[in-house]
Amino acid sequence: MTQRTTPPFRADHVGSFLRPQELLDAREKRAKGEITSAQLREVEDRAIREIARLQEDWGFQGITDGEFRRTYFHVDFLEQLEGVEVRGGIAQRFHGAKKDVDFAPPVMHVVGKLKHVRPIQLEDFKFLKSVTRHTPKVTIPSPTMLHFRGGRAAISKEAYPEMDAFYADIARCYRDEIKSLADAGCTYLQLDDTNLAYLCDAKMREGAKQRGDDPDELPRRYARLINEAIKDRPKNMSVSVHLCRGNFQSAWAAEGGYEPVAEALFKDLAVDGYFLEYDDARSGSFSPLRFVPKGKTVVLGLITSKLPELESKTELKKRIDEAAQHVPLEQLCLSPQCGFSSTAHGNALTAADQAKKVHLLMQVSREVWG
Repeated sequence: MTQRTTPPFRADHVGSFLRPQELLDAREKRAKGEITSAQLREVEDRAIREIARLQEDWGFQGITDGEFRRTYFHVDFLEQLEGVEVRGGIAQRFHGAKKDVDFAPPVMHVVGKLKHVRPIQLEDFKFLKSVTRHTPKVTIPSPTMLHFRGGRAAISKEAYPEMDAFYADIARCYRDEIKSLADAGCTYLQLDDTNLAYLCDAKMREGAKQRGDDPDELPRRYARLINEAIKDRPKNMSVSVHLCRGNFQSAWAAEGGYEPVAEALFKDLAVDGYFLEYDDARSGSFSPLRFVPKGKTVVLGLITSKLPELESKTELKKRIDEAAQHVPLEQLCLSPQCGFSSTAHGNALTAADQAKKVHLLMQVSREVWG
């Protein structure tokens, strides 16, 4: 079986990598006013050149900037839309293999009409494109991230007395952003979505009910939103969605198999690929993959980015074979289950551990797909 020449690739990754200490120190200095934004960007540029080179050396075909310019995978993007205000977070207990972590990530509130007033990722994409020979990959938060955690209560009723207008405006903002990227040559886009994965969790589903939403209808509503957001993308742009149950300092927020969202996810959502967590029992069985139609690609996140311990090659191949009982092997790829640093805080492993995980990924990919 041959390697893929279009995204997602046989050996791929979600996007974020551990931040080097020089970058973390520079961010702290910028927060204290000790250096300028321009000086911080110089440090970011150096770090991105290095992580792009590393990805090429490792063997990746899709290259990201490691999300090195962000603090959070979603907030830094969404707060640049007009009409969005970031406020204190909703407390959430994240569960880890070794300890639980209390974390209150910032929550976006829609306080006015949503507008895409300027390109958000354009300059970052142009820089990434200039420093890699391979396919530059842009990762942005899914448009659903502006709704789920706060629900109707976090969306101004003055600006949006009817929710249909809210969904229409956020989709329009994304179309504008995607057009700016497409015009600059972007051919690989990933939408990071925790909400479709959270809707696999019984407690999260109950929370949605308490906010006035129907957890059975939300996956279909979200699929329509994402479809509207990406509908004008050019034919040469591959769009994938990454589902995540939480990834903060090696801890997670949700658990549960994909069955509650599977039909909307695989049948309704008009994306090309799916990055799915499958690193442990939290994500359930491969059975929901039976809904994946021909022509779509599933990237199996079998290698955990949360722990330093290396998986067994034999076990990884066994699990790929199990997944292939539900969707053909030619429609499957392999990746870590999430990024190594969805927030600037990073997961509980070292850069050396990260590299070992990537090398394992490459070895298994070559041995399975050639």
